[in-house]
Amino acid sequence: MQLAIPLAPRGEPLFRQVYLGLRKAILSGTFHAGEKLPSTRDVADQLGISRTVVLLAYDQLLAEGFAAGRPGSGTYVARGIGIPRPGRVEDSAPVRLSRYGLSAEAAWSRVQVPARPAHRSPYDFAYGRSDLETFPFEMWRRMLLRCARKAPVSELDYGPAGGNAALREAICAHLRRSRAVVCDPSQVIIVNGSQQALDLIARVLIERGDRVIVEDPSYQGTKEVLRAAGARLLPAAVDREGIDPSHLPPNGRIAFVTPSHQFPTGVILPLARRLQLLEWAARRSAIVVEDDYDGEFRYEGQPLESLQGLDRAGRVLYIGTFSRTVFSALRIGYLIAPRKLVPAFTAAKWLSDRHTSTLEQHTLAQFIASGMYERYLRRVRRRNAARRKTLLDSIRKHLGDRVEVSGDGAGAHLVLWLRNRISEESVIAEAARRGVRVYGISPYFLRRPPRSGIMLGYSRLREAAIREGIRRLGEVF
Repeated sequence: MQLAIPLAPRGEPLFRQVYLGLRKAILSGTFHAGEKLPSTRDVADQLGISRTVVLLAYDQLLAEGFAAGRPGSGTYVARGIGIPRPGRVEDSAPVRLSRYGLSAEAAWSRVQVPARPAHRSPYDFAYGRSDLETFPFEMWRRMLLRCARKAPVSELDYGPAGGNAALREAICAHLRRSRAVVCDPSQVIIVNGSQQALDLIARVLIERGDRVIVEDPSYQGTKEVLRAAGARLLPAAVDREGIDPSHLPPNGRIAFVTPSHQFPTGVILPLARRLQLLEWAARRSAIVVEDDYDGEFRYEGQPLESLQGLDRAGRVLYIGTFSRTVFSALRIGYLIAPRKLVPAFTAAKWLSDRHTSTLEQHTLAQFIASGMYERYLRRVRRRNAARRKTLLDSIRKHLGDRVEVSGDGAGAHLVLWLRNRISEESVIAEAARRGVRVYGISPYFLRRPPRSGIMLGYSRLREAAIREGIRRLGEVF
């Protein structure tokens, strides 16, 4: 523990100055009752003085009852000294926030993310979560430990801003097979989750006042990053097949889309519209940002080729993340950029935080290259497919034609559109009284939502809990 005890070369004896500094720390609550004080040797080393001086100061503390010695253990603050820790002192000086700071502050009140509840419910249909029950944590821990043991000291220094070479290669190989992405490792930039990729795109490509197209409804993390960057948001309505490229707002420089499983409605952009969107980008000299946040999960038909794989003009930026497939705390995602933009994004990543955590990158690279990642994904798909079937069967049984379902063909959540004039808030409140947590879709709209909707995630619920949760939700209706 570092101690801040200013010592004056003239004045009171040194031991007295050390004593007064320690006494002040005890009385102010820096050290509380029963807490161990630093050893006399540590204090002497920190202050650059003789240990004898510190011993005299400790003797004074012991003599006055501020401290008590324990043979073989050390010196502790006396139990009778019950000084509470001081509360936080609010800054009184006025501070002017930048435009970005004001935008960020305003965004915090709008962000709608399923919060971790104080009391866990067995019927919590939270969305945007990975399957922690299925993930092989024991194997991951062993791989992480092995990487830590084998890593040379040189690799524990600053790493490349673009990311670990083995991980970039592994991501490329996986995406070529699973998502038909066309890239080489030099185009992959490892980021701290897809949210950082969105932030880097806003910093590198968007000027204040630029017109940017976003799906309506859309992911709040995208909208708020763009607002903070000063972009002018142009909402593009989402229908049963996603956005319609023939009705996009005019003069948009960039379009942010989630074609594989639109967030939050869950609809899938068909091939014809994907090609139309690329034609629009070429005609307008625009950029398309493809957020493939959970493109690994599709349950019906053949997987559609990614926009990036269909692009032949270098106009698509592709974002992916391991937060939905591995676990959210890993905070590793990737941005795949056209070659001409790679230097700018790599530099922006370096300016932001130098690089993503090195050991975790090594471990993830081995996890993917060994084939374990794809085997794990197959297990998750099977489990999700079974949960999805149970959810749809339960909805048909207990809710019937009172709702319309969208987004059930992919991902790990779907939406119940309410046919009757019932507010989302009343459904959420009544469900909560029955121990069921569901979530409204209206906070994701830029404009007034056309109707009420309830989002149901199922990646962390067992089938019995899904059946009972929907039965209780049926009572609400």
